[in-house]
Amino acid sequence: MATKSSWQATLNELIAGSVGGAAQVLVGHPLDTVKTRAQIAPKGMFKGPMDIIAQTVRKEGFFALYKGMASPLLGIAGVNSLLFAAYGVSKRIVSPYPQLSLPETSLAGAMAGAANTILASPVEMFKVRMQGQYGGAQDKRLSAVAGEMWSQWGFRKGVMRGYWVTMAREIPAYAGFYTAYEFSKRKFASIYGSELPVWALLASGSTGGIAYWLSCYPLDVIKSRVQLRQTPPIGTPVQYIAHEAKTVLAESGLKGLFSGLTPSLIRSIPAAASTFAAFEITREYLAEFTGV
Repeated sequence: MATKSSWQATLNELIAGSVGGAAQVLVGHPLDTVKTRAQIAPKGMFKGPMDIIAQTVRKEGFFALYKGMASPLLGIAGVNSLLFAAYGVSKRIVSPYPQLSLPETSLAGAMAGAANTILASPVEMFKVRMQGQYGGAQDKRLSAVAGEMWSQWGFRKGVMRGYWVTMAREIPAYAGFYTAYEFSKRKFASIYGSELPVWALLASGSTGGIAYWLSCYPLDVIKSRVQLRQTPPIGTPVQYIAHEAKTVLAESGLKGLFSGLTPSLIRSIPAAASTFAAFEITREYLAEFTGV
């Protein structure tokens, strides 16, 4: 049975994760918009990441870079809350010892990514569909997009569209995310001791963020395209993922499978750094406050 201290530790991780998630969205959303538009825009619409920024600001205004932020700001606080709590529980399942090896860390991260999919999938789907609007008169608010997906397709084919490809993305992504973070954090701890300066947490978080994106491409491109389509995917997850990959290759070649990777990597440095720093600082505060 779970002890009171383990339940309190999980609660602390839930709260700290939500703070980290909010920090991630506020810092990283503009470049996330650039990344998503690079993946889903019609061929020839943009020349590259800088052109996406220039056209978006010129035609839709600066705050268009924050388009679709309501979904992740509301959702990613919950997503990260679940993610960090699931990671904490997964670590306790993988090993009874507090210091996991890096392979054990990778396994716990993969388990947390799989658990995280239940929230990440709908949040990502609504975000992608909001970011796939380019300032036209027919653009819809988040509430209208959500209502349309529910009324036309229901829960499984509408709200949860892209669930399995999101899971396929989340498992390797968070295995890489936590492994790189822990590796960097331990390297800094060997030099500066267990009480790491904030800049070391930021640097470790950045390393985790870079590993996240390198681990989840090209599945992130396929996920965005599946979730933006007007109709649900057909066939098994393996079939529709393979079909979408073949479509991308036919349209844009191999480079199409890596569309948006550059802004993703640039974004990952401040976004993941702020996520981990906010999480660690909040968790340390809660540990002092609750004694767990």
